Amino acid sequence: MHPKFAEMAESLHPSFERLMAQPAWRFGEKWTGGRVAGVYLFSEHSAHLYVGRSNNVKARHGRHHRPSAHHGMASFAFRLAREETGQLRPAYTASEGSRKALAADRKFGAAFLAAKARIRAMDFRFVEEADPTRQCLLEVYYAVALDTPYNDFDNH
Repeated sequence: MHPKFAEMAESLHPSFERLMAQPAWRFGEKWTGGRVAGVYLFSEHSAHLYVGRSNNVKARHGRHHRPSAHHGMASFAFRLAREETGQLRPAYTASEGSRKALAADRKFGAAFLAAKARIRAMDFRFVEEADPTRQCLLEVYYAVALDTPYNDFDNH
């Protein structure tokens, strides 16, 4: 393994331990973190569901659940709504299963709103990390270590 990569890889687990030791934050509680770049985790009860990264963690948290957030902003909610409605297979044309078509569908729209409300109630943790390469590695590490069911690294 390349020494530079090995050095980065060795630092991933301590960051994971910091994330897991952090008390959960919930929407509606006072945010004291300021503008933070880093990697975040959504959990529901004891189930860890989704990991992401952002250069502004607080703002990204809001885009995941804000009622007005569209399908391009609230990717986790969109995924939950796909599951709820059985529309699991992404489509990349103007067909019935495309994001645009699903967003216009009344049943899917209701599921999407419900998913954003569900996310609003979830536990949220994050670890500050400014370096984009480390953010990327941490996102993958956390998703693999926690076996988060709503992360995938498929090419689209």
